[in-house]
Amino acid sequence: MSELLRNISYYQNDQLITNQEIVIRDLNIVDIKAATSSGGNLVVPGFIDLQIYGAGGRLFSANPSVESLHIIEDDLLQKGTTGFLACIATNTPAVFNDCIQAAKEHRPYVKNCYGLHLEGPFLNPKRLGAHVPEYVRKASLDEIKALLDFGDGVIKMMTIAPELQDDAVVQYLLDHQVVVSLGHSNSTFEEATAAYNMGVQTTTHLFNAMSPIHHREPGIPTAVFNHNKAMASIIADGRHVDFEVVKFAQKLLKDRLFLITDAVTACDSGPYQHRLSGDKYVMPDGTLSGSSLTMLQAVQNCVAHCDIALPEALKMATSYPARLMGIENLTGKIATGCEANLLVLDQELEIQQVIFKGKLL
Repeated sequence: MSELLRNISYYQNDQLITNQEIVIRDLNIVDIKAATSSGGNLVVPGFIDLQIYGAGGRLFSANPSVESLHIIEDDLLQKGTTGFLACIATNTPAVFNDCIQAAKEHRPYVKNCYGLHLEGPFLNPKRLGAHVPEYVRKASLDEIKALLDFGDGVIKMMTIAPELQDDAVVQYLLDHQVVVSLGHSNSTFEEATAAYNMGVQTTTHLFNAMSPIHHREPGIPTAVFNHNKAMASIIADGRHVDFEVVKFAQKLLKDRLFLITDAVTACDSGPYQHRLSGDKYVMPDGTLSGSSLTMLQAVQNCVAHCDIALPEALKMATSYPARLMGIENLTGKIATGCEANLLVLDQELEIQQVIFKGKLL
């Protein structure tokens, strides 16, 4: 069975291609061709968020269940996120195990959840932000082996402070296809550069919870700017990072900078009791925690406040995170052979339709 998106525009190599038709068969885009008439809305790839804690009123770590993942998936799909990693912050081993078990049980029903991003507990106590210090520790190789064995493939990404971990731990993660992200770290420029050279692929929420740029101590941001491969995520909400700094970072990193939301939802139980304060979430003591951002808002902010052209902002939310996860030939772009994960946007960049795996939601 074929479906047709008629009279649309889309970006190809940063150029707007107008008056097109996209032919969808089953899950995939099978053809893109000239339309018979003009007009229509902009079609873009579905968003990919590699760090989100909750949605639809469910904080996953506070409610680790298949039901929670269903609720989070459905809410994110309506907001245009067609792929994501459910993130878990530093917590007890029992909570991590419950989240991993829920993700494994969810696999037969999975929609847009790619797996888990473990942000902790192997972090630097000096750069914790809202993370709970009593659960932070150094990893042992045996613990990492047991964790990945229990995870059975659902652990896709892990944020660590590499300066406090043995090289054997980092190498084991890399050898077992876990994307390793440098974050909540006090690494020096030299330590961060060594981690990237070892194969650490990316950096968690650039500028937040890390050694800063100083003119005599260049820190993690300078290390990732100067590297030729390392990537970084950024929270473009104007709260976690000022928009002028987002602009500055994008000019330096270009296709190595991608968007995340780091979004949470209100929660009044467990160690992460997020409270909405204006347009951000804070802990009970006022510490900035997660965002209230959506991926669409992040793209809109990049265009409106960061002097980033729309085609580039879209790639920061789609093809760049897809490339990091090694799924760039499957999703994150509009091309024949890719899954039909698409958003129809109006002139104000608001979502009019979501198409997920070939089906209109």
